[in-house]
Amino acid sequence: MLDTLRDDIRTALAKDPAATSAAAVVLTYPGLHAIWLYRLAHALWASDREFAARLVSHLGRVLTGVEIHPGADVGERLFIDHGMATVVGETADIGDDVLLYHGVTLGGKSMQRTKRHPTLEDGVTIGANATLIGPVTIGENSTVGAGAVVVDDVPPETTVVGNPARPVDESDAEPTEAQSPAVTDGCGPDG
Repeated sequence: MLDTLRDDIRTALAKDPAATSAAAVVLTYPGLHAIWLYRLAHALWASDREFAARLVSHLGRVLTGVEIHPGADVGERLFIDHGMATVVGETADIGDDVLLYHGVTLGGKSMQRTKRHPTLEDGVTIGANATLIGPVTIGENSTVGAGAVVVDDVPPETTVVGNPARPVDESDAEPTEAQSPAVTDGCGPDG
């Protein structure tokens, strides 16, 4: 357990350039507090103490602004940066080394008691205010852009943006030298 806590602190220090010390991370990072409270709630949930799990989960939401259902499966080294208004549903699966920004929703699409929330494979990054709906899978090392709405699976190593989210065409991502407008000094064609 202590190794997991240390790992969480090291992850925050590595993934947030604003993190100045382990003490600052431990005392002032609500995303980290949300993960720790989730882990306690999840342990209670797994031992069939669902009411206690829901109480701990609710306390986590009140204290941090992050809501992670105790039934969700969360891997190692999850980092929630600026976590306010982040929601992780009951059947969500989150792999290792995932980064979530504020306002992310991993929401359900069905009222049935089946797999109804997203799966995030290892190394995924989800941008601020992105919404992922239903049992979609976000492939390993993929990125979902800020504000994107994802309703379809995302292949590994892919960046998606927009509503509905679509893969970024690499040729559109960064202009080549031939596509870039000429840089001038602002004096016109005669210099």
